[in-house]
Amino acid sequence: MTAQVDYLVVFFTATSGASGELLGSDEKELVQLVWQLVDVKNKQLGKVNEILIKPDLSELTEKKEEEDVVEESVEEETGSGADNVSTASSFETALNLFHLELSNEVNSAGAGTSVCLCTDGQLHIRQVILPEAASKNILVPDCFYSFFDLRKEFKMHFPSPDLKALNVHIMAESLSMPVDVPPMWDPSSTLDPSAILTAEIAVQQVQIMGSIVLALLSEPYSHTFTNQERVSEKFENGTCSKMEKVCDNSVIRARGLPWQSSDQDIARFFRGLNIAKGGAALCLNAQGRRNGEALVRFDSEEHRDLALQRHKHHMGNRYIEVYKASGEDFLKIAGGTSNEVATFLSREDQIIVRMRGLPFIATHEQVLAFFSPGDDLKETCPVSGGVDGILFVRYPDGRPTGDAFVLFACEEHAQCALRKHKEILGRRYIELFKSTAAEVQQVLNRYSSAPLIAVAPAPLVSMLPTVSLLPPPGGLRDCLRLRGLPYTASIEDILTFLGEFTQDIRPHGVHMVLNQQGRPSGDCFIQMTSAEQAIHASQRLHKHVMSSQRGASSRYVEVFPCSAEEMGLVLMGGSLSHTHTHTHTRNRSGTGLSPPPCKSRRLSPSSYSFGHAQPVMSSEAAAALYPQIGQMLLAPRPLHPGHAYYPASAQLYMNYAAYYPSPPGSPTALGFYPTPSSLSSQGGLMRMPGLTYNSNGVKDLINAVQGYQYTPEEALMHAHGAMHAHDPTGTLLTHPKEWVCI
Repeated sequence: MTAQVDYLVVFFTATSGASGELLGSDEKELVQLVWQLVDVKNKQLGKVNEILIKPDLSELTEKKEEEDVVEESVEEETGSGADNVSTASSFETALNLFHLELSNEVNSAGAGTSVCLCTDGQLHIRQVILPEAASKNILVPDCFYSFFDLRKEFKMHFPSPDLKALNVHIMAESLSMPVDVPPMWDPSSTLDPSAILTAEIAVQQVQIMGSIVLALLSEPYSHTFTNQERVSEKFENGTCSKMEKVCDNSVIRARGLPWQSSDQDIARFFRGLNIAKGGAALCLNAQGRRNGEALVRFDSEEHRDLALQRHKHHMGNRYIEVYKASGEDFLKIAGGTSNEVATFLSREDQIIVRMRGLPFIATHEQVLAFFSPGDDLKETCPVSGGVDGILFVRYPDGRPTGDAFVLFACEEHAQCALRKHKEILGRRYIELFKSTAAEVQQVLNRYSSAPLIAVAPAPLVSMLPTVSLLPPPGGLRDCLRLRGLPYTASIEDILTFLGEFTQDIRPHGVHMVLNQQGRPSGDCFIQMTSAEQAIHASQRLHKHVMSSQRGASSRYVEVFPCSAEEMGLVLMGGSLSHTHTHTHTRNRSGTGLSPPPCKSRRLSPSSYSFGHAQPVMSSEAAAALYPQIGQMLLAPRPLHPGHAYYPASAQLYMNYAAYYPSPPGSPTALGFYPTPSSLSSQGGLMRMPGLTYNSNGVKDLINAVQGYQYTPEEALMHAHGAMHAHDPTGTLLTHPKEWVCI
């Protein structure tokens, strides 16, 4: 709440693109500024001023000093109706000219000095002036960081359910105010919302807005303009607790960010919108590296909706996608519970630098010495707070991870520190990156998610069957595996590479394996009509060169025969390696198979093995308590020693593998993936659509089927229909004919 200002400046902008409620959504440049001074005390209107901005062609033409000249024009030359019309050669020149003419007019009036802008809605300041100034690195006058929204001021006297439905015509009609100017453009009645306003319509808008302001200041309303809209001039770092309540309607997800972007770059992209303190959180992938996404939390739903209008606006040469997100998503990334991290981040106005690749025996003193200036260097980058300004990232058991975060007092010291990127500490080179408070929380949360002690709860009865995840050796090897394909290779390129063996491919028998990002991994499987043809093709085509029609690169391709079981294992999430030794000491060298992965090698906990677990009650006691399944419990099937157990609380990261089949369609799910022959009887396939995108993969599936046992009864569930390869939420899981829950 502030005191009544002396002058209001009715302000209006127009761009070379869309107008109305889409103003500024297409990133078009400003072409027109129109304003009128309103004397609040004397209730008088000043003259209407207009500035026309020429397109900025400095990159296409020679730079000349004389081109940056303000040319005065007269009203009769344009016919827009403005009292004073000027022309500027650039956006920056127009802002400086606006500030100069406004200051001169206020000084000449002599009725006061306090001035504030008044606009029809939020778009003119938040979506036009400030974003364009940020993209061109232009400093704007201080008057653009506070303004009055005429629609909100009008709503205090005439309640309206939707501010977007208001316009100057509706406000003028509600005030029973005669309008002397001709009827103007009405956004609500225009079929094309991307229509460009003419100079005359912009002047008419300002004239009507000035009349509305005078009507609100006069009796019977006697309105007082005191509730200014504030624009954040700078992004504030801060911490967020996982227990904090975050509104779902205030968070967005930005995708496509440059990998080196920081939270300050995100704040610059959303300049004009108020981001909450510590509300820019960069996302990391499973390897702890930035994945080009960020979650941004705004002060209100109104600002979130304005941020969504910046979908596919540009940050440098990249366009940024903007989508809605939830408060839970933001807390997963930026929320924290560690008091040590909260203390580390509690210092205000500190620049954070992340160190990666530290020796495990590195100490605080070694880090301080690393950033101390050398004998021949004049630059200094002292760590803020000394030892207290260094935070080592550790596993829950205290072991170092090789990461650390360091605080610096100013941007100059941080930039000096970043110039030590890949310098040597001990015997290792150190990677340095500018970081954020949210990244500190995210890294600490991820490393602290592993269980401290490998403890498995005792099951009621150990009854899980011992089933090998690997297919048995010696199966019919009637398929081909192609390894080392060009990443641009298409199915047509593969068929060309196979040549005469194309006629021996089964219908829809070409399957390309995709990685976690949905891109070709360089692997492909071919279903052949016979094992003889598969062996013949592998002998003829092994290490031959394949060319791609969509790229200039050519690569030699390795061709191996494999079985349908092995192919099905990979397409269901397994991996192929050069050698593998089975858990039952059965040598599988040469098959290139490993079981479907349940963890990555970096950030997830180790797999824990347990011996035979003792049941908490005898089989006879269990049969007495559960007579309906007593016969089954009398002959329990114990868990095999060494079987991997993954605690439900652990975060596991699966090396995802997907595929897409050859056109025109995929084979049916039932019968396509063979069941491992280690099962006692013929199994089936179960498709599980609707899985969450943030599920932990195989771990969740294993947890879902714990406590179920096979019985040779009729099948309860079968897979029907075609398997759609592009359905990321669909999962195939081999299952026996019937599951009985205990």
